[in-house]
Amino acid sequence: MFSNTKEVISALADQKYIASDEIGTVLFLAEKLGKPVLSEGPAGVGKTELGKVWAKATGRTLIRLQCYEGLDESKALYEWEYAKQMLYTQLLRDKLQVILKDATSLSDAANRLAEEEDVFFSERFLLARPLLQAIISPEPALLLIDEIDRSDTEFEAFLLEVLSDFQVSVPELGTLTARHQPMVILTSNNTRELSEALKRRCLYLSINYPSHEEELRVVRLRVPELNQRVAAQVVDVVQNLRAMDLKKHPSVAETLDWAKALVMLNADNLDEHTLETTLTVLLKHESDVQRAKRELNGGNLTRRGGTGRPSLPSNFQGGRPRGRS
Repeated sequence: MFSNTKEVISALADQKYIASDEIGTVLFLAEKLGKPVLSEGPAGVGKTELGKVWAKATGRTLIRLQCYEGLDESKALYEWEYAKQMLYTQLLRDKLQVILKDATSLSDAANRLAEEEDVFFSERFLLARPLLQAIISPEPALLLIDEIDRSDTEFEAFLLEVLSDFQVSVPELGTLTARHQPMVILTSNNTRELSEALKRRCLYLSINYPSHEEELRVVRLRVPELNQRVAAQVVDVVQNLRAMDLKKHPSVAETLDWAKALVMLNADNLDEHTLETTLTVLLKHESDVQRAKRELNGGNLTRRGGTGRPSLPSNFQGGRPRGRS
């Protein structure tokens, strides 16, 4: 589909996703080698979004499995709807009596029932969950296994078996094998260490917070209606917040939320009042908000990279606009 990494990066750019050379290379190799991709990094840096846009870029059906503590095989793979099967049996009871009416022996009756068993043991009673949906999908699919680190180690071990063969044994139906081997992207926020066995089967991709220039490109691409000067100021503030010792640093997703919020507020200037009243779009802990406000009052939050160069308009000095008490 793609002949080099530049084409991969270009395809992602068409979906408004700015990819590094590393991302382009890993996805290119994953396509060629048919291997899953394990993407690790802080929450909100674009790992899940990468799976979504790659599905669009390659024309695959996106199938997402959100992991959580306690996730088990029945919730991830399939469930057999026994209640529905019993309902069918009750509804077809009269028909069964007609079929068995002339049976001369138990063996004859059993043989006649066997001829009709496809009615009662078929995929109509199979409730496919994301893993099985990806395997039996009639079209090429991308399986996004989100936050695998939130699942239990037992589920991780089960997942290894499924990803190795891309086939599943269903006692009522037999073995179901993938019609098209799905592309698999797993994401992890590093809340726990994943097994070496899982990492060994995947191509590893680390996605971290972007540089100032990269994040500014993202903001301008995803929120083009934001004033370019304000966009630069937004990224300055976010980058300085990430340099602070906070409980939760603002993610790229939150940067974009903030940029969109400023557009909604018709902000053409990032002054102290606007900063103070919208900080909670970026920060989700009260202690982080209060610390950021102290830095703002000291003039540190609005200076880029610790160089002392103000990133706010010229009327903003020392964390307070001129003429305001």
